[in-house]
Amino acid sequence: MNSKIFLTLINIVVLVFVAFILYRLCMVDYGTVISGDLWTAKRYGSKYIVSIKNHADFNDAVTDFVKKENIKVGYISGVGSAGSVTLRFYDASGKKHIDKTFNEQVEISNLIGNISTDNTSPYFHLHIVCGRKDYSTISGHFVNAKVNGSTELWVEDIPTAKTPRKYDQETGLRIFDF
Repeated sequence: MNSKIFLTLINIVVLVFVAFILYRLCMVDYGTVISGDLWTAKRYGSKYIVSIKNHADFNDAVTDFVKKENIKVGYISGVGSAGSVTLRFYDASGKKHIDKTFNEQVEISNLIGNISTDNTSPYFHLHIVCGRKDYSTISGHFVNAKVNGSTELWVEDIPTAKTPRKYDQETGLRIFDF
């Protein structure tokens, strides 16, 4: 094989390799940065990484976020810290909720739950585990928190799902209305 043909083949291989790399770079989703007054986020398709700003009211921030992004149904998880947190315990025998606010710095070790709608308003069903300064934990149904430090969430929108809520007479709870 003469050197001219060999160099031409090398050039073709390099060109194909460069074209492949450029194609792959175009396929990478670098995300879209979005923000509100109480939060910033990066969107990757139907998934979001959300940072709630320091001293923000958790519910105000997340409600604003899901309204701005028009999320009707989704999954939410997160970690962070709060200066106060309100938890709820459901007393099934009395069909009542018992709320308790903890006015202390806590680490949000795990926050998990779902996003749906109740009538036309966002509805969050979240549970939380918080670590205290003495390394004990508190946990329960999450009502609200005041961010103190950082709170980071991972949210997935499920745009094709419909999960409105309805009142269930037997339990006294707002449950999915399939």
